[in-house]
Amino acid sequence: MSAWQQRQHLQQAIARQPGDFIAWVMLADLELEAGDIAAGEQAARRALQLRPNHPEALARLGRAAWMAGAHADAATLLRQASALAPQHPGIALWLGHALEDADDAEGAAAAYRRAHMLMPDEPYIAAQRLAWQRRLCDWQDVDTLAAQVRGALASGQGAVEPFAFLSEDASAAEQLACARGRAAVVAASVRPLPAARVRERGRLRVGFLSNGFGAHPTGLLTVALFEHLHHDRALELHLFALNRADGSRIRERLQAAARLHDVAALRHADIAARIRAQGIDLLFDLRGWGGGGTPEVLAMRPAPLQLNWLAYPGTSGARWLDAVVADDFVLPPALEPHFSERVLRLPRAFQPSDNSRVLEPAPSRADCGLPEQGVVFCCFNNSYKLNPRSMNRAFAVLQAVPGSVLWLLSGPGQADARLRAAAQAAGLDPARLVFMAKLPHPHYLARYQLADLFLDTHPYNAHTTASDALWAGCPVLTCPGDTFAARVAGSLNHHLGLARLNAADDAAFIATASVLGNDPTALAVLRAELAQARERGSLFDMAGFAHDLSALLQQLAGEHGWQGVDNT
Repeated sequence: MSAWQQRQHLQQAIARQPGDFIAWVMLADLELEAGDIAAGEQAARRALQLRPNHPEALARLGRAAWMAGAHADAATLLRQASALAPQHPGIALWLGHALEDADDAEGAAAAYRRAHMLMPDEPYIAAQRLAWQRRLCDWQDVDTLAAQVRGALASGQGAVEPFAFLSEDASAAEQLACARGRAAVVAASVRPLPAARVRERGRLRVGFLSNGFGAHPTGLLTVALFEHLHHDRALELHLFALNRADGSRIRERLQAAARLHDVAALRHADIAARIRAQGIDLLFDLRGWGGGGTPEVLAMRPAPLQLNWLAYPGTSGARWLDAVVADDFVLPPALEPHFSERVLRLPRAFQPSDNSRVLEPAPSRADCGLPEQGVVFCCFNNSYKLNPRSMNRAFAVLQAVPGSVLWLLSGPGQADARLRAAAQAAGLDPARLVFMAKLPHPHYLARYQLADLFLDTHPYNAHTTASDALWAGCPVLTCPGDTFAARVAGSLNHHLGLARLNAADDAAFIATASVLGNDPTALAVLRAELAQARERGSLFDMAGFAHDLSALLQQLAGEHGWQGVDNT
């Protein structure tokens, strides 16, 4: 029975017996899964009226609050529910989600551990615990948890969140299996719309669905490209924003560059209907399996052609995405069998960037907590990418370059303290790790001017952060791997003409960083080379990117019956 049929069945049952507590709880679940927060909350409140303080009803009300962004309220409600049902793994799992967003990082970890203890054989819960421990740089038992998750996927047991799985040192084939499993769950929960066709004539209507249209990595990467595409006579741009207006300058620029449709808080079916009503020919998924996305909307097939690009660095594993837009480095032919989508390649790096940004003056080293002398290595990747392999590699570089420091983005909870402890265990003074708090984008970008070399992570590379570093003049040293997520920084270097910063292995990575760190002249030459490549190369040429992307989309639409713009 589909989710749509279940909903009808439950509504009929409630009409016959309005006091059916279980039916109201199940209806709350279905409404929330469908993205209807108000209806889900209403059903949960009705259940709570029938049985005051019942943990199942409190948990649904907490989940509704979490989905609405009321994170403190969600945490309070789910704590109450968990205290009333301490043996309930699902409520413990939801509590973990709420505590994450309520900035109680260590509390979230405890909730995930309890959920896993209560249901130790469930791979989905094991994966949630694993992903959060990686974010906290808590590496205790991560190898055992990773083996459990990978083993479950290999045997076809359970569904795991694909985004979290990107942080595991898994193959592209494993990533495909993970994505397919999750996509199958989503596909079973929706009712697709009737098939649509690409228009035969007229400007192609190109839609982009994302929760990042604002001061968010997606908005920062795409805004200049959209401004150039705004002038393209063959395309009409539509942005479907899952996030509300944030008052940012990026949001203002996006609204000026395209028709922006605010679909935040709408039901999945209503978002799909809105997209269909706009007559979208090609729809880009700019969130994928990342948090805050709505794969259910894409699964309803609101557009005749749907594409995976930019936001999710891997295959969707989904039948509802027809193609993935990439480049020849980030997705070489050897990876194609591990993508469910047809592969379309741009003749440049697949990742755009905002080339209108102006660097603010750099702050002083003292203001950033950096020593007055010594080489500054940096890695401003999110903490979940800082795994033991990546950190041990960076520690080896620090040991080889006397007086150097490693500048990191501060992580949640006790992540920074754990990294300092790992440095001490590696024989380093923990003070050689310097942490930067999260800052507004211009302030963060300016700090790259104080860094000498960015040390990338593996298997999940720097993506937006690599682009930021290069734009700000900081070279990026990476070690490309065998998956899309492990090749993004390498793609940027490749298309800049700086392939020598793509190390073949960890030994070459450490050797290259050590040589550069001990040779100020070589570092200065490298930075000058990057400055020239930035100005002369294609990586930050958004006019050229717009031309190439438009040509790719026109060719694809032509294969499906589009005959061009009618100029009469």
